[in-house]
Amino acid sequence: MTRHPERIRLPGGPEISRLICGLWQVADIEKDGGTLDPDAAADALAAYAEEGFDTFDMADHYGSAELITGRLLSRTPPGARRPVAMTKWCPEPGPMTPEVVRRGVQERLDRLGVERVDLLQFHWWSFEHPAWLDALHEMNRLREEGLICALGVTNFDAAHLALALADGIPLVSNQVSFSLVDRRAGGALSELCARTGVKLFAYGTLCGGFLSEKWLGRPEPETIPDWSRAKYKRFIDAAGGWAAFQGILSAAAGIARKHGVSLSNVASAWVLDHEAVAATIIGARLTESEHRGDNLRVFDVMLDAEDRAALDAAFAATDPIPGDCGDEYRRPPFLTASGDLSHHLDTIPSVLETSAAPTRPGRTRASSGSVWEPLAGYSRAVRVGDRVLVSGTTATHGADRCVAPGDPGAQTTYILDKIAASLGALGAGIEDVVRTRVYLTDVTQWEPVSRAHGRVFGEVLPANTLLQAGALVGDYLVEIEAEAVIDPAPGS
Repeated sequence: MTRHPERIRLPGGPEISRLICGLWQVADIEKDGGTLDPDAAADALAAYAEEGFDTFDMADHYGSAELITGRLLSRTPPGARRPVAMTKWCPEPGPMTPEVVRRGVQERLDRLGVERVDLLQFHWWSFEHPAWLDALHEMNRLREEGLICALGVTNFDAAHLALALADGIPLVSNQVSFSLVDRRAGGALSELCARTGVKLFAYGTLCGGFLSEKWLGRPEPETIPDWSRAKYKRFIDAAGGWAAFQGILSAAAGIARKHGVSLSNVASAWVLDHEAVAATIIGARLTESEHRGDNLRVFDVMLDAEDRAALDAAFAATDPIPGDCGDEYRRPPFLTASGDLSHHLDTIPSVLETSAAPTRPGRTRASSGSVWEPLAGYSRAVRVGDRVLVSGTTATHGADRCVAPGDPGAQTTYILDKIAASLGALGAGIEDVVRTRVYLTDVTQWEPVSRAHGRVFGEVLPANTLLQAGALVGDYLVEIEAEAVIDPAPGS
């Protein structure tokens, strides 16, 4: 009997292989403008599917991956179980109107040649641009309409995944980097998954091939020939460098010898053993050698206490990757192939309008476009010289909707994103904040608010005052104001 990968059913979603075939290499193969022959490439995918590797992960920017997978899906005989197609929509930040979202989803349907996407995952580049919630709510309406089976996200940190769930988005998955080198997903994100049932898809589990015998005891590479390895070499550098990485390789190699498997099997097994992880994503090689047999051996590895102690000792000699999951796309140090977002985006637009105060020279104002700003006579933020003051900010989305009613921690996360956007519009940043003032309707809810505040300001440490307000309008539980001082440039 032919052995197949283990399977798992996503809550409210499809049943998938625990070894997902990632098609990111299609974009790398086609980066010079050529395209793969769709029938020949579909033949390669069919060979994976026949051996149980029948779950394929792609994205709108993975070259012709969706078209190739669509060709494979079209071959499925009536009544037979067809492969599972997971894709991603990664729009540039901007207004997410129903028309924009429907076009993005319809393009996925058309390229895959299906009436319903099995799992549509959403990626957003900057949470300071709040239209990500508009996009997810509209995608959920399309799910209810039957165009999407299940919704997921990619590269969301724990705080924003919690915010999306608190705002009523029925997410089933989050695709994030997770490996022996990048262990961020094993913390707050896994704890959130345990409470909510959301499952993780782990990519980068082999660090672009660095987590293999090939690199054990080898000198640090001077040049990196492809974008995938270039990206994960930045992760290795951020985790303490090549010597610390060799410590992880050495520990994993010893465990591999003990169990009679490959080092890569150990790396994948360690990730799959986390309860929050539904599956790891492996590269589907369409033009190179394949390793399906070796990949299956990951299910033979049962890590014991001795194995975990050896890995923990190696981890102790490394540095934690900074921030939370997805931060590599949103804040320095950008752990991407180019070290910034230049190969993804030209710019991220501000959601605020700025203008000079005509009667007060040297004063600049930022407006969110709220109808209340001119009616009540205030600005979202004001800059006077090197000082920026941000008005009391609540979790208002759009004209008058309260985000995440009943959840003070989620509201705080959303508020702090709005404050960051307000500061950015006037040339300041979170790092420039010297004072915050937090108002709560119920002071007994201080802890989730304080934790959200600490996530953003834990290194900045501004002066802070926590106050209990008698009441805030509507469903608002939190209001925050901030003051920043921009340090003059050196030598000015």
